Amino acid sequence: MAWGTPSRERRVLKAGHSSIAVTLPKPWAEAMNLRPGDLIVFDQNDDGTLYLKPAPLPGISPAVAPFLVQARAFDTPGVLERLIVGAYRVGHDAIEVRADIALAPERVEEVLAAARGLLGVSVVAQEPNRMVLQNFIDPSKYELPQLVQRMKMILVAFLEEMEEVLHRRVRSRRLPTLEEESGKVLALLVRQLFLASRDWSLARRIGSPDPRQLLEWRVVVHSLQELAELFGETLGALNDESAKFPAAARAVLVAGLPELKVQLKAVMEALMHPSLDHACDVYHRSLELGTALTVPRRPTRVAHVRASPPAAARLLQRGAGHLAHLAEVAIDRAVAASTETILVEAA
Repeated sequence: MAWGTPSRERRVLKAGHSSIAVTLPKPWAEAMNLRPGDLIVFDQNDDGTLYLKPAPLPGISPAVAPFLVQARAFDTPGVLERLIVGAYRVGHDAIEVRADIALAPERVEEVLAAARGLLGVSVVAQEPNRMVLQNFIDPSKYELPQLVQRMKMILVAFLEEMEEVLHRRVRSRRLPTLEEESGKVLALLVRQLFLASRDWSLARRIGSPDPRQLLEWRVVVHSLQELAELFGETLGALNDESAKFPAAARAVLVAGLPELKVQLKAVMEALMHPSLDHACDVYHRSLELGTALTVPRRPTRVAHVRASPPAAARLLQRGAGHLAHLAEVAIDRAVAASTETILVEAA
């Protein structure tokens, strides 16, 4: 975050008999409301960089008012729940839902559903016209790589359910559970990124030592969200099409799903452990996988017969595209982490 554009260089000054000092940029000091004599605290990174912020006043812990939602303005189903999710994602710990009259049973159930769908959130007060939700998660205990690995496990479970539907030709019963689990982890990931963007020391503790990496993490989370939605939609389409799935499309997916699962794991490994050679390899294989998941069109002699591939196959093709996007981020991370170079064959 920029507080102006003063010179980025500061000369080290002698202060006292054996101490040295450096001045702080005026725009930053003004933005932090610092005055002579105020205390600042710092965190030292492994590479020698320092993160500074004003020290909290001793004995004072400012009370944070709950995020207030006036329920009477939200009669459309889903809007109240989405507001609660949004408040959680941007970092609010306490959320109060209030109405002038008793909350309708539908709105009460909506609030309860929102609490069930968020990790660490419980309803701590419930009155006829008022409900309070409280988050009990300590953000420093949930590292970004840990949550991304959890998302990988959920995405792999989606793919394994698809394989079961294709092999056994029965509907999956795990779809609602997997969608709920992915929603919880993704909401917490977004919350962590919002909190870390306001607290550099937290960003460092949860796996982003350079605050500039938070934007990169946001791209990763967005791609994971797209994959979860696609895989959920694909599993739903397979449930609907299981009895009438064309043989050609079934053969493509039976062969392609294991490759997609292997590629998902390889891309996530490249993200967590940057290597330029590995990242370039998984990017190339992601592009090839998208082609391999193409279902050939069947020739049709009757105009009204649909010739397009089934929805499930189309959705998985898009999933392979999102893996390619994640592989691009892995390449960026590898380039930023080292001066390694590789040879690329000319066409």
